[in-house]
Amino acid sequence: MRIAQLANFIGPASGGMKTAIEALGRGYVDAGADRLLVIPGPTDTTTRTPLGDVVQLRAPRVGGGYRLIVEPWRVIDVLEQYRPTSVELSDKLTLLPVARWARRNGVGSVLFSHERLDDMLAMRTGLETGAKVSIALLNRLLVRSFDQVVVTSAYAQAEFQAVADAAGCPMVRVPLGVDLDTFHPRAPQHRADDGTIRLTHVGRLSREKSPQLAVATAVELHRRGRRVAMDVYGEGPHLEEIRAAAGDAPVRFHGFIAGRDDLSRRIATADVSLSVCPGETFGLAVLEALASGTPVVTADRGGARELVDDRSGAWGAPTPDALADAVEQLVLRPERGRRTAARRRAEEFPWSRTVERMLAVHDHAATAVGATA
Repeated sequence: MRIAQLANFIGPASGGMKTAIEALGRGYVDAGADRLLVIPGPTDTTTRTPLGDVVQLRAPRVGGGYRLIVEPWRVIDVLEQYRPTSVELSDKLTLLPVARWARRNGVGSVLFSHERLDDMLAMRTGLETGAKVSIALLNRLLVRSFDQVVVTSAYAQAEFQAVADAAGCPMVRVPLGVDLDTFHPRAPQHRADDGTIRLTHVGRLSREKSPQLAVATAVELHRRGRRVAMDVYGEGPHLEEIRAAAGDAPVRFHGFIAGRDDLSRRIATADVSLSVCPGETFGLAVLEALASGTPVVTADRGGARELVDDRSGAWGAPTPDALADAVEQLVLRPERGRRTAARRRAEEFPWSRTVERMLAVHDHAATAVGATA
């Protein structure tokens, strides 16, 4: 089996996507597959790594430090040399011609849908009706172009299900995983038992990720007179706007934390992690918090909600008032019990299970078009 992973729109803050691509790639190689990774970058380079060849194609910046491959024929040139049995794309727009090339050449094609565009664009632009109509048209094109579509949650599946059924395109739900060795509970720290609720939020500070809602939840708790301290980890274009919205509430902004072990240590010191985006299709940050032994409060809809059960966290409508209520209810539970439940919930999502299911997807896609391993 020769798998080509194509990752477009890569930037300094695309941590979740990078984590997933690396974890899947490692799993593919460990299972005996040949793996190629194609990514955008400032120059054309090819690097041999223990996880397979990495081909970086020169690509322009498109804002926020991100780069985007806008010449799909250059990707096709690479694939014609590599001759994969299947390709895995996480790009729904600029690399669509690659899926057409794959079909013409007997190569299986898999769309890994890591975000739900209809809700994401509606949240970013405020143009809900227009955005959803446009995305529905795009989804009809996508399901007719790929051999299989992979989604990570029931929430993400709802965007595609009707059009996929109409086109006869198989859809597979494959939840992502978490690194249970890097993210794990830490020994309790000695700290004053002064009733402070220690909150954390990890993620890109961009409006469609709803960091402003997480901070507004802390502000609401502060307004209610609760002792609260919040640590925010991440970068993004709306940092100053969110910092201003925090006002005099005790919210600290730490920027991007590169070391994943360090990030786990920081998360593990919190009482509650806030991952409240109602348009999140999965939520790696949710699993990383749970694996670190920190329960999660999330919105009552979206993919992240599917990861949190009534033992490992709580949820509420995506408003500061409702989410603050959820935090207050959660911290009433015994600390040891809620931390143990958080870890146990994360243990239901090892990367090994995700990789196993994705290998089956690639095998099916390659077989469906007559490709040979």
